[in-house]
Amino acid sequence: MNAATYTIGALAKTTDTKAVTIRYYEQLGLLPSAGRSPSGYRYYTNEERDRLLFIRRSRSLGFSLDDIRELLGFADRRDASCAGVDAKVEAQLEQVRIRIRDLRGLEAELQRLNLCCQGGVIEQCRIIESLSTRD
Repeated sequence: MNAATYTIGALAKTTDTKAVTIRYYEQLGLLPSAGRSPSGYRYYTNEERDRLLFIRRSRSLGFSLDDIRELLGFADRRDASCAGVDAKVEAQLEQVRIRIRDLRGLEAELQRLNLCCQGGVIEQCRIIESLSTRD
């Protein structure tokens, strides 16, 4: 192996990804099957490292594995239109906006519950009472 190859442990460390996750991405076809050394160890190149970093960045932006598969398909066709990528990012942005709206509603409800607290004992706790009441 030369400087451009990684064992699964080295790739895991370099990309801050668990080895089991790397194997899982291989199993799903998001990463190509690793090459094998004569002794049977997996080895990876800079190309697989970069692909894994792409997957990790995409996951950090909230894309599902199916979305990432699609994004990787776009990335593999360098001369294709980026309209599909734009649409995928726009859809993800809309999902994030919906989650933010939902989280703001959750925040408001938790603040309301927090204001109900007057100290004291659980038997008289308005938060517990509020959580236990059917709407």
